[in-house]
Amino acid sequence: MKTLFIAIITLLSVTAAIAQDNKNTAKFELGKGLDINLNGGEYNFNLNGFIQVYGAYRNEKDGEDESLFGVKNAFFGFKGGALHNKFTFMLEANFADSNPLMDAWAAYNLQDYLTITVGQKQTFTNNREMIMHEKNLSMADRSIVSQYFSGTGRELGLFFESKLYLGKIALKPSIAITTGDGRNSFGSSSIDVDMGGLKYGGRLDVLPLGEFKSGNDGVGADFAREESPKLLVGGAMSYNDGASNKVGEGHGDFVLYDKDGDSKFPALRKIAADLLFKWQGWSIMAEYVNASATDLKGIYTKSTGDQPLQPEEIANYLNLGNGYNVQVGYLLKSGWGFDARFSKVKPEFKETETSPLWETNEYAVSVAKYFIDNRLMCQGAFTYLKNPNFKTANEKLSAEFSVQIIF
Repeated sequence: MKTLFIAIITLLSVTAAIAQDNKNTAKFELGKGLDINLNGGEYNFNLNGFIQVYGAYRNEKDGEDESLFGVKNAFFGFKGGALHNKFTFMLEANFADSNPLMDAWAAYNLQDYLTITVGQKQTFTNNREMIMHEKNLSMADRSIVSQYFSGTGRELGLFFESKLYLGKIALKPSIAITTGDGRNSFGSSSIDVDMGGLKYGGRLDVLPLGEFKSGNDGVGADFAREESPKLLVGGAMSYNDGASNKVGEGHGDFVLYDKDGDSKFPALRKIAADLLFKWQGWSIMAEYVNASATDLKGIYTKSTGDQPLQPEEIANYLNLGNGYNVQVGYLLKSGWGFDARFSKVKPEFKETETSPLWETNEYAVSVAKYFIDNRLMCQGAFTYLKNPNFKTANEKLSAEFSVQIIF
């Protein structure tokens, strides 16, 4: 932390001198950060971030009420490029998270049709909402589909992203090979090591009506107010060869064994299908996710190798089942935004007391006032959760007010 702040102060201290050179420029704009361009744009750097504070009230049936106040997100990012963005990098941390490092990657950009990235970044192998950055959501939180089948959405590995055109139709195929253990998966010491095998995934997005305005497919609301209808239809799948975390974004949360007492983990498969539609302030997002387990043969729950894992028992370790989410929003020209969604998750097997995933229905609405796009936002949201199979405390109502500023 101390080193980071020293680097920031040093960089800011030379900004004034840079701005005096015709080949070098420095400019700050709310929502876009501090841009520093050197040698006529051959090299560029950007300091940026966003803060989101909130207050919430939650009421649980047959439970205790609670009031919460805090910082939900406190991101700080540093990114840049060299040789006119042929090489790019990004370093980003969320200081409101107990494990703050979110993104740390470097990329090689081959023209406009292929980008090769190595490092830790937000993967494209999840559902559409999980591809969106936290600052770009139009609801107070991610849906239960995202929360139950993903974590932060960041993974460590190698990523290939491309873009092709068939006339007006845009195709965006992507492939990822990651450690399968989420963020910073090799741990903080020699005994906290990566577990299981690699994760292989891919995504294909099709835009039959042409591309969205720049960046408008990466935010929830239609800030660009698309003049003509725009549609994105996408599908993603992944295969995690040995998961030891309930959503495949961590390791060591549980241990299973082979007959000899050595660790052996099931494979976790995920499939996602989604669409995003925007037109003149309207936005519609629909998503479906399925998670299943395979390679269960030869797995035992005890190191003695005398208690084989039964097929339905795997649901006590992994979040397996189906989920879908439908969200509709409208953004007025005055900056007022209105959103509503319905989400549902349903486990593959019957729930038990140790199941990490229970059947849940979510109903949520939000009203937001945006100033200069989403660079400054005030939002109020209401969420109702219902667990049909809970005997007690099966309903939860929450109200939240938040303020977000992007700098």
